[in-house]
Amino acid sequence: MADFLNELKYFFKSLKQKDTNNKIQTSYSNKNSKLIIGAGANVTINAKVKKNIEDVRSSVSAIVKQTDANPNKLLEYIKASNTPVYRINNADKLLNLICEEEGLICEQRGLRALYLSFITGEGFKLQTKPMFVLREGIIEKYYFLHHFYRWYSLKLGLPGFDYNSQSKFKKYLIHNTKEDTKRLNISDILDIQEAISRDQEATSFVLQYTKEKDGSKNVMDKIKNDGGASI
Repeated sequence: MADFLNELKYFFKSLKQKDTNNKIQTSYSNKNSKLIIGAGANVTINAKVKKNIEDVRSSVSAIVKQTDANPNKLLEYIKASNTPVYRINNADKLLNLICEEEGLICEQRGLRALYLSFITGEGFKLQTKPMFVLREGIIEKYYFLHHFYRWYSLKLGLPGFDYNSQSKFKKYLIHNTKEDTKRLNISDILDIQEAISRDQEATSFVLQYTKEKDGSKNVMDKIKNDGGASI
């Protein structure tokens, strides 16, 4: 992950230098954000996304206060919102075969979707919607809260959870793929940046909640075990 992030910084720096040499300000954008290269290399997000980020934090804060972040109560909330939840024996080992972890699993396609639909008993599907897959038994509170926050962000329509963004995010950051990052275009960079932002927002929320509740020294390790880009 660190190697890719360094390359990402170098990518922005090279764009900035190129633009400075040409003395032209250039911008690249998608429907959610804009990358402006000129005096600086800055990613800005639109007003709607900013508002949704604030709404997610305030809403999750209220839900967590009401439930005391109890994973079972949060799971009931998820189920009531029509997101599938599956409790499977050895879920961690089964998911590891497709480089996924317990908790929120975003949209999948192709063979990965087929595998997921098989282990969840949903038949033959080559595309699956977001779902939760967990082992039976006790759920670690802070680990799950991180996933819940990301799920709520997805639920409110924040960018970074679509199939392409998540695929690139996991490929380059979570699984440390050694593929040439020079092949990434501006759109790829913006997609990955969105996914990183959503993960960081969830991490920030959990750390703040923990600090307020009990100041646990082990929470960062637990979140890192989730594969989060907590940087």
